[in-house]
Amino acid sequence: QSIGRGKLLIMASLTSTIALNDGNSIPVFGLGVYLAENDGEARQAILWALQHGYRLIDTATFYRNEEDVGKAIRDSGIPREKIFVTTKLATFDHGKEKTIQACHESLRKLGLDYVDLYLIHSPSGGKILETWGAMIELKKLGYARSIGVSNFNVQHLKPLKEAYPDYIPAVNQIELSPYLTFDEVVAYCQKEQIVLEAYSPLTKGRKVRDPLLVSMATKYKKTAGQLLIRWSIQRGFVCIPKSVRKDKIIENSNVFDFEISVEDMTTLNGLNENFITDWEVIFSPWSP
Repeated sequence: QSIGRGKLLIMASLTSTIALNDGNSIPVFGLGVYLAENDGEARQAILWALQHGYRLIDTATFYRNEEDVGKAIRDSGIPREKIFVTTKLATFDHGKEKTIQACHESLRKLGLDYVDLYLIHSPSGGKILETWGAMIELKKLGYARSIGVSNFNVQHLKPLKEAYPDYIPAVNQIELSPYLTFDEVVAYCQKEQIVLEAYSPLTKGRKVRDPLLVSMATKYKKTAGQLLIRWSIQRGFVCIPKSVRKDKIIENSNVFDFEISVEDMTTLNGLNENFITDWEVIFSPWSP
């Protein structure tokens, strides 16, 4: 089923999608492949994920595994149009011409005619307005069905809207967890109908032994990791945990058979401690 923007996802499923502001839709859950090697490791992880019902795969130029992603899609036997593929523009490829070239290079490595979502990976690459203009061109030409950003803060999103009011990003992919809630960014994106996509939803494993989390997860007969993923989904975020282990890929997706109570969601929402486990480029200065 497809779920409208801004609605809490309660009993969603692995095949549920969220409406984007451009008329397209995105699966609520997928596989991130950051740090998965391009030597068959990423391919195998994606095949396991696709076999288990995942339909969103998230890669990037910077991950250097787009070839493996393409091989997995071709080897899966699943029609291309049934798989939502995201890749991202690297910080060293900003600017009009370089953005166009980079997208075509990603498509060549993936072996695809288009990607479902193309993101500016970070605001730190500068030339944001010129780069976004090129992203719009790629969308108009059909090389990217939807376009968006990653690691963008309010100070990046506002001037982008002022410059291109008809092409607001469909997605902003940022690190999100109960320990890193980015309330201001989340509120702005929800107001502007920009879907939030949570990377590192498992805090890179650094909070999964938090006694409060473990105790709450036990109550639902789930792992702390599954509770973190379910929190993200119930907040209305697209969630893309990464793993190259078959057991974890399956475990991470088994989050659609329970619902976190309103009381427990309130508790989890109150755990923020600005706990960033990854890139801090979201605090980069605005660089048009």
